Amino acid sequence: MCDKCSENLRHPLAPSRRSMILFAASALAFGSTAFAKETKTPPKPQNVVSPDAALKRLMDGNARYVDGVTRRHDFKHERGALAAGQNPYAAVLSCADSRIAPEYAFDTGRGDLFVCRVAGNFAGNETIASMEYAVAVLNTPLILVLGHDSCGAVDATLKALKDNKSPPGHIPSLVEAIAPAAKAAMQQGGDALDAAIRQNVIDNVAKLKSAAPILNAAVEQGKLKVVGGIYRLATGTVDLISQG
Repeated sequence: MCDKCSENLRHPLAPSRRSMILFAASALAFGSTAFAKETKTPPKPQNVVSPDAALKRLMDGNARYVDGVTRRHDFKHERGALAAGQNPYAAVLSCADSRIAPEYAFDTGRGDLFVCRVAGNFAGNETIASMEYAVAVLNTPLILVLGHDSCGAVDATLKALKDNKSPPGHIPSLVEAIAPAAKAAMQQGGDALDAAIRQNVIDNVAKLKSAAPILNAAVEQGKLKVVGGIYRLATGTVDLISQG
């Protein structure tokens, strides 16, 4: 038996030189393709902005909404570009309340906002993962945690804590998430509901800003700003309460 055959028998699973060359070539080709995708022109070039510019744009849109002078958005002609991808300039974590509509409240078009909605606007694991996708993959420079006055989820949490009674169904999962803010508000005195709504926004801004390893790194590098606000049902105004 020759030395080469003997060597192959001792290492039957060892890759051949030819297979290693083919693997390296494939990896290079894949890397080139991925790089090409990353550097292609975004669907909405106007959405490539700094965190501060994104916040200003968001609040300018809210001012138009409050004044009743919203823009006419050409949804029809945007469909083609957006079918191939997205690059929203802001992500919003909003309550699921039917009276809150971030796309309207900030006078935005399709592809402008990456919105996650859940009763009580809190950042659970799935929401954090979604925001990580927005920041790491879509290059979104701004996250807004948007609470609102008279929030039913926060009110239900306060009542559950006061009565020491768990609500039915899966609602306890909401209570558990909002409870830290509600407990802190109950200790402050005054209007517990307003205080809890505010504290819940502040807590979730902090949670998203510190979420490792993606969001906290983007914040530290100046690529991401995480802010909080409260939507006023009577006026439509969004009051910023935590600006990162």
